[in-house]
Amino acid sequence: MRASSISTEDLPLQDEIDAVVTTALDQLKDVQLDALDDWRRSYLGRGGRLNALLRSIGSLPAAERPRAGQAANAARKKLGTALKQREAALSAEGEGDVEQIDVTIPGYRTNVGGLHPITRTLRDIARAFAPLGFRVVDTPEVEWDEYNFEKLNIPPDHPARDMWDTFFVKNEARPGAMLLRTHTSPAQIRVMEQIRPPVRVLAMGRCYRYEDVDATHESIFYQIEGLAIDSGITMSDLRGVLEYFARTMFGRDRKIRIRGSFFPFTEPSCEAEMSCHVCGGEGCRVCSGTGWIEILGAGMVHPDVLRGVGYDPDRYSGFAFGMGAERIAMLRYGIDDIRNFYRNDLRFLRQFN
Repeated sequence: MRASSISTEDLPLQDEIDAVVTTALDQLKDVQLDALDDWRRSYLGRGGRLNALLRSIGSLPAAERPRAGQAANAARKKLGTALKQREAALSAEGEGDVEQIDVTIPGYRTNVGGLHPITRTLRDIARAFAPLGFRVVDTPEVEWDEYNFEKLNIPPDHPARDMWDTFFVKNEARPGAMLLRTHTSPAQIRVMEQIRPPVRVLAMGRCYRYEDVDATHESIFYQIEGLAIDSGITMSDLRGVLEYFARTMFGRDRKIRIRGSFFPFTEPSCEAEMSCHVCGGEGCRVCSGTGWIEILGAGMVHPDVLRGVGYDPDRYSGFAFGMGAERIAMLRYGIDDIRNFYRNDLRFLRQFN
């Protein structure tokens, strides 16, 4: 509000009240609709100037108090009436403006957000496996070394640990024992410790690895881990599931090729390759001329892993597979640089909305 233009110092109370009313009415002439409440608080509010004068009435001689109180109440009523009149006048002006709006002018288009391509891919993968009985489970991103490595058949001195350099979390009670998970495979252990077979789960979430960032590698990425445990599960079941997944995500003509590999927590282990969805297996830039594209790692769950969670490997068997969500999204959408997913460039993200 504007500073008062009338000094009220050393004036009788009646003169002070009159001065406040004059100043308030003078200011009210210029106050717009959005500032009326500020004006009201300044003069009529609990901490306003008029209430400040009312509190001083108690210091007057008893004979003067009634007249001063009447003057203050009259001033309050006058300002209140003036406020209502000003508000009504401003509202009427606003209604007049509305009538002048050209309703034929096209409106502004509402910006509607969309799913990030990684989120979209994760949901599509979950939907693909749902008819096979796989349910999605959530497990911690900050893990114990015990679950991330040891219970997955990777002891502290195992050379396979070099494949999963990661970030360790400071923990005074157990130094070096807590870390950011390098894969979603710890979900295998956590799930099998809690439930008995049959097991069919899909673990999804962020993983972390300490490695150089380039067009195909990120230090933070999303992984999907599948696990199925039951009596009588074989490698042919794994192949059938992976072929179903490839055809669901990339088209009914896709084929799967299994090649031997190594993972400490599966035996036998394999890499699954899909016939190129771009060239149909003829050879192109996407498949490096081979006709095949690697999509995930998999294998039969190692008997030692089963024993570690109390499962009898002579009675139960199962398979596990793991894939990167970014890898699948890059193949589906023809993206050649994994870093695009995390640059927050709207020009890139709007392509998927």
